[in-house]
Amino acid sequence: MSSAKSSATTPKKTSALSSKKFFVLALVLSAIVAFFAFDLSHYLSFTYLKENQLIFNDYYQDNPILVSVSFFIIYVISVALSVPGATILTLMGGAIFGFVWGLILISFASSIGATLAFLVSRFILRDSVQNRFGHYLSRINSGIEKEGAFYLFTLRLVPAFPFFMINLVMALTPIKTWTFYWVSQLGMLAGTAVYINAGTQLGQLESASGILSLPLIISFTLLGIFPLIAKKTINVLKANQVYKGFKKPEKFDRNMVVIGAGAAGLVTSYIAAAVKAKVTLIEKHKMGGDCLNTGCVPSKALIRSAKFKSHVARAEELGFQKTETQFEFKEIMQRIKRVISKVEPHDSIERYTELGVECIQGEATITSPYTVEVNGQTLTTKNIVIATGARPFVPSIEGIEDVGYLTSDNLWELESLPKRFLILGGGPIGCELAQSFARLGSQVTHVERNTRLMKREDPEVSEIVQTRFIEEGIDLRLQHQAQKFEIVDGNKTLICTNAEGDNISIVFDEVLIALGRSANVSGFGLENLDIPLTRQKTIEVNEFLQTKFPNIYACGDVAGPYQFTHTAAHQAWYASVNGLFRGLRAFKVDYSVIPWATFTDPEVARVGLNELEANEQNIVYEVSQFGIDDLDRAIADEEAHGFIKVLTVPGKDKILGVTIVGEHAGDLITEYVMAMRHNIGLNKILSTIHIYPTLAEANKYVAGQWKQAHKPEKALHWLEKFHQWRRS
Repeated sequence: MSSAKSSATTPKKTSALSSKKFFVLALVLSAIVAFFAFDLSHYLSFTYLKENQLIFNDYYQDNPILVSVSFFIIYVISVALSVPGATILTLMGGAIFGFVWGLILISFASSIGATLAFLVSRFILRDSVQNRFGHYLSRINSGIEKEGAFYLFTLRLVPAFPFFMINLVMALTPIKTWTFYWVSQLGMLAGTAVYINAGTQLGQLESASGILSLPLIISFTLLGIFPLIAKKTINVLKANQVYKGFKKPEKFDRNMVVIGAGAAGLVTSYIAAAVKAKVTLIEKHKMGGDCLNTGCVPSKALIRSAKFKSHVARAEELGFQKTETQFEFKEIMQRIKRVISKVEPHDSIERYTELGVECIQGEATITSPYTVEVNGQTLTTKNIVIATGARPFVPSIEGIEDVGYLTSDNLWELESLPKRFLILGGGPIGCELAQSFARLGSQVTHVERNTRLMKREDPEVSEIVQTRFIEEGIDLRLQHQAQKFEIVDGNKTLICTNAEGDNISIVFDEVLIALGRSANVSGFGLENLDIPLTRQKTIEVNEFLQTKFPNIYACGDVAGPYQFTHTAAHQAWYASVNGLFRGLRAFKVDYSVIPWATFTDPEVARVGLNELEANEQNIVYEVSQFGIDDLDRAIADEEAHGFIKVLTVPGKDKILGVTIVGEHAGDLITEYVMAMRHNIGLNKILSTIHIYPTLAEANKYVAGQWKQAHKPEKALHWLEKFHQWRRS
């Protein structure tokens, strides 16, 4: 059995402290060490304060400005360095300056000191923490950006939370410095006032710990909880406000109405029926949506036929002298329809009716947050789930209507193979169909305005796919921007500009527009409810998939951010469960581990981060890579090409992302999806038995590459000496 060959784990970025950061850190540590080395804490003790109270008071009476300024500076420095003593200083402030002047001095000094500690922590630590853990902190960062001031305020209200820890931790988040300052000053005011007031009564105190009695601690805790309760109350009031003007039925006919019977709608209604809710599923066209009728199923059937023909052309590689294929394109299209018809029962009205779903064919219109009209009937419902999917995006290019165009919707109506086939778009759909039609015999010209195909993947992934396309005869035109369509001498022609700005004419018989998909957000009453859309023109939903109306949800392509069948089904679970059990339990949709594949040849599959995204997000990572060209099974199958690339946390086997290029990449990626979902590292993949000879062994070999790069050199050195001793 061949061994895994080179590709060592290599760190791509470093997080070493700069000289400036090192200097600041050294300065702070020196100050803290000096504080304890010179026993300065002695001067910030309750006993010392009590013993010298009269001396302090007399000195203040003689030098009020000097004492005030000195005290202010000392307070700021002590808080900035996070050394113990702020409590004693606060008591001292009350004892010396009285309540009003003491509160003014200490309120500003504590806030400025806290902000300095915040800035030092941010300067030294934030970049390295965000670089290393930014992928995992993205949700926290997003929450802080939206409501950081609110959460900081609640923390400041409760003295039980160590204030110095709040300073240091908040510095690692995106909260703005000014926001941190003013919220801290406002939030600490109540606690500061309590201690200053105690300081004015210093003679009656026996210890600093006696200031906060149990009732006072409980009061502060309740004070901290109050904003959370208030926020929840406001949210409820806001939620109720959006229903103003809509009459809520006294009772409902249904628990849920689902609009759209694609992947998202089918799964939503299936789950609702499974928990015995009364659910109605409305579809105006065909059950199964795009995936069954015009997307995943027909395209994969076409890819299979085209791949078989490509294998016949490679007969000599497998030891055959000569093989031939004869086919009629219409028969391939008939096969695709046959495949659809075999899958169709899985998504049929009959099946879902048996499962307990009421299925209605017709055009739905949402008339209020509680009512949906279909076929002249008004349905009342507790919840509405919008799952209307998406459609191919067609740009406004001059002359496009004159030449006629195909999309992934009507492509399947072709009865003859286009001789000269123009494809616009270098994403997954464009790439899959370009290769399939080229293999079936079309002269394919593939136009993409970017510098490479599949721009979301790493550059070497694009390079492998592009090289294969060119080898198979595809005329690949990168950095070509479509300008207009014309009929020139009876020929359909695309006029586009290349990277140099020259006008290029491309003659074709049929053109496929594969430039992405647009969410279906009109035609079913969404406008009547003034439900907002995102910048991407998808329905705006929160982390629970709710629209501005808490009982109206959206999932699948119409909601984004991903437009995959499997993510639509994933979202459907959250939409159905959150809707049916709203008020009892709610689940935030989890996008942490989302895999996908592009079914070109070679296939491209990915889960988590690739290098492109990691670099964009400043996430530190290491790379382990195994070339599938060295895998026994791939060699035996004449499919020795591609690679597996795994990104891990530096020094650890924790997986950040995986990219696979090669035969059956979409199947091989599953092991890593499971590993990432359940926090399984490369060590456990390495220790798992993989059947020989299979393509799946590559997963183990890449884990071996990681292990090889992290072998304990010192331990191995001593082991070598140990074995030498054993031989002597």
